[in-house]
Amino acid sequence: MEAQRSILVIGLLLVSFLLWMEYVDFSDPAQTVAPVTSNTTQIDSEQNFVPGTNDASESGVQSDSFVPPSDDAVIEQSIQTQQQNSRLITVKTDTLSVAIDTLGGDVVVADLLKYPLEQGGDVPYSILSNESATFYIAQSGLTGKQGPDQPTGRMRYLTEQMSYEMQGDSLSVPMTLTTKDGVRVTKTFNFTSGSHIVEVTYTVENTSSQPAQVQQYAQLKQTTVAREGGSMFMPIYRGAAYSTQETKYKKYKFSEIEDEPLKLSNIGGWVAMLEHYFVSAWVPPQLEKITYYSGMAGDNAIVGYTSKAQVVPAGETATVTSKLYVGPKIQDDLATLARGLDLTVDYGYLWWISQPLFQLLQFIQGVVINWGLSIIIITLIVKGAMYWLTKKQYESMAKMRALAPKLQQLKDRYGEDRQKMSQAMMTLYKKEKVNPMGGCFPLLLQMPIFLALYWVLLESVELRHAGFVFWITDLSVRDPYFVLPILTGISMFLLQKLQPMTIQDPLQQKIFQWMPVAMSIFFFFFPAGLVLYWLISNVVTLVQAKMIYASMEKRGLKTH
Repeated sequence: MEAQRSILVIGLLLVSFLLWMEYVDFSDPAQTVAPVTSNTTQIDSEQNFVPGTNDASESGVQSDSFVPPSDDAVIEQSIQTQQQNSRLITVKTDTLSVAIDTLGGDVVVADLLKYPLEQGGDVPYSILSNESATFYIAQSGLTGKQGPDQPTGRMRYLTEQMSYEMQGDSLSVPMTLTTKDGVRVTKTFNFTSGSHIVEVTYTVENTSSQPAQVQQYAQLKQTTVAREGGSMFMPIYRGAAYSTQETKYKKYKFSEIEDEPLKLSNIGGWVAMLEHYFVSAWVPPQLEKITYYSGMAGDNAIVGYTSKAQVVPAGETATVTSKLYVGPKIQDDLATLARGLDLTVDYGYLWWISQPLFQLLQFIQGVVINWGLSIIIITLIVKGAMYWLTKKQYESMAKMRALAPKLQQLKDRYGEDRQKMSQAMMTLYKKEKVNPMGGCFPLLLQMPIFLALYWVLLESVELRHAGFVFWITDLSVRDPYFVLPILTGISMFLLQKLQPMTIQDPLQQKIFQWMPVAMSIFFFFFPAGLVLYWLISNVVTLVQAKMIYASMEKRGLKTH
């Protein structure tokens, strides 16, 4: 196989892969509120799509668990929006600014204080929001016969203050209510300095004379209305995911939630909603039996879990806990929190290559303190490690070119007799000890490395707003002046010119000649970090090719 044809095929395969990715599902500041003046617990009839169960079975979720709001309820909810501000508790730590709704104790706003919306801006990235256009909240509570959360309504918690700010290393935000059955529930949100993990603890005190049954649930609720997402070159997934003992990480698209509602039991695990660089996840106790569920409420998708129903004897107290993560996809933090949660940094099928590459990239960055320079260094390391493949590739190409006259003789001799022509070619290859696929295999072996690093540069939040030099101030977006794509196109053209044109078909010649131009256009939409990698890779390949050709010529092998 000719060298040019091999490269052409690989290039077209890469473009086809990127086109296929187009079909992949891509995916306010805290408000000032007035304190609650009432000293009695209220119950609100507002429907919030709460899973309800009235038995003590282990299955947790019943077939009628979900009660989607009617059209009238949606209208009622919009009318009550103005009243909602009066029941929001604002909490500010060094990493989070959140708003907690006293109705049910849901986290309805979460701003990431260390991650600005725009580079250099003061407005933080908002991951959870109670605005209708970007509706995305984390709900949790206690159902069961004596639980405060029922399909008919949810109870309102009371709190001593409506605004909290972390002063030390931790902060606790307690809320209390008492049900009509005499069950006193204290729901406490525990925040830790430097962390995006919120521990939610329920202290259930049964002051009645009868046993009380409660059951914890937690769910993420997000609008499915399309928002700005990815493109062919940045296929960003926005949707749900979950984990089981059998499957460490499973994507769960909004369309699947609607068509195939989730209902399964598992020990431990988690549920999450994903977007490009950020994730929200509910993590239940990892040694307990959990039931996972999903559903739709209008345009909102829900994924959540319920734990085993718990009976609290009269006069006794029980504690129930769960953890909520709202923040960036920091792999070390996520891996510590729950098994497989770090896989939400979705490197695709090549995660087993991408993760070591990211760890190496992270280590290099810790030394040079520049992500762009780290990309250059890791490119040199990767290309150096694959030098033997590059050498085999170019040597195989040279041997095939040396056989070109003999192959032409066979073609002249056998003409249109394809069978005899094929047999004669195989005999010639065997005699000359040449593998016709020798120039193609090394390219195929290198392709997974490129794709794995592609996902590293695309998915890693560490590269968000990370600058390099001069005009490259953000490696996660395209080059604003297209300098890197143009230089990459030039380097690809030089690589092509380094090899003589032996393709005789005029159409293939034109396609091959214009391939660098076409690929350069694609690079105009790639993140600058990825284009930087490809540019350095091409430059290194040019140097390696010169060295390999010089070595072959010393050994008497024809290279032109």
